[in-house]
Amino acid sequence: MNVIETRDLGKSYGQTRALHDCNLAIPGRHVVALVGPNGAGKTTLLNLTVGLVLPTDGEITVLGGRRAGSLAALDGIAFVAQNAPLYRNLSATDLIHETRNLNRRFDQRYANQRLDELAIPLKRKAGTLSGGQQAQLALTLALARRPQLLVLDEPMAALDPIARDTFMTTVMRAVAEDGVSVVLSSHVLAELERVADYLVVVSHGGIQVAGRVEELLATHLLLTGPASGSEQHAREWGVVHATCAGSQAHLLVRTENRVERVPPRWEARGVTLEELTMAYLREQRVAAVSGSASGWVEAREVTT
Repeated sequence: MNVIETRDLGKSYGQTRALHDCNLAIPGRHVVALVGPNGAGKTTLLNLTVGLVLPTDGEITVLGGRRAGSLAALDGIAFVAQNAPLYRNLSATDLIHETRNLNRRFDQRYANQRLDELAIPLKRKAGTLSGGQQAQLALTLALARRPQLLVLDEPMAALDPIARDTFMTTVMRAVAEDGVSVVLSSHVLAELERVADYLVVVSHGGIQVAGRVEELLATHLLLTGPASGSEQHAREWGVVHATCAGSQAHLLVRTENRVERVPPRWEARGVTLEELTMAYLREQRVAAVSGSASGWVEAREVTT
């Protein structure tokens, strides 16, 4: 079952195109890292997924074909937005009560137990809790709905390292114990590398790369060698992104272009998730500035 599927999806706000020509098919039971620079379209894609906005073009379905925003879709999706929005004047107990009454399915026992484990006082108003406690409260309310898909839009942006780790431990426990699918938008690539097994890179309103992390890493290499003549190699290999530092060139390439033999004075190694992601993002920045990809820095969507 695909938890998110889009076909030629686009969203415009007036004359501004936030997303265009997005085609995705994200299978279930994955932790999906949604990555891109500010203004890339990540939040718009998540808002379309949970039905907060409607597409301008194309279509988006969730949870095996349910129309995004429909009652059937909303019943299976939980959403935690950036800065963990909560009614600040309500206590945790009040928020549990309201969430239970507004949803067809809500596990109050889980919510109470989870907040007790985190030592979050039930009687205190949400606005008086720390940032980490507010994020955990929002996450607990979301997970107590027993969703099939959990959508997280940079929920840890303001959290300290310990709070971030505790937050992600809660998410990964839900993945392991309940089979929840997760889509997580974040700028912290090292953090995503630890938990994500599926990657979607968004830049300038389009999907640059999408696929299982294991397969993407297996189909890319980082080649290092002399800068002299590197442009010729780049054209042969179909480089995602190339950089030169003094006399050395670094080429991140797709192995589907059959780099069968590493030339003399060149070295090859595997790439990290951060290196792969940054290569696609940097290439798109180059293309945006120049108007098109250069002759030896070529990017295209890779779906595995």
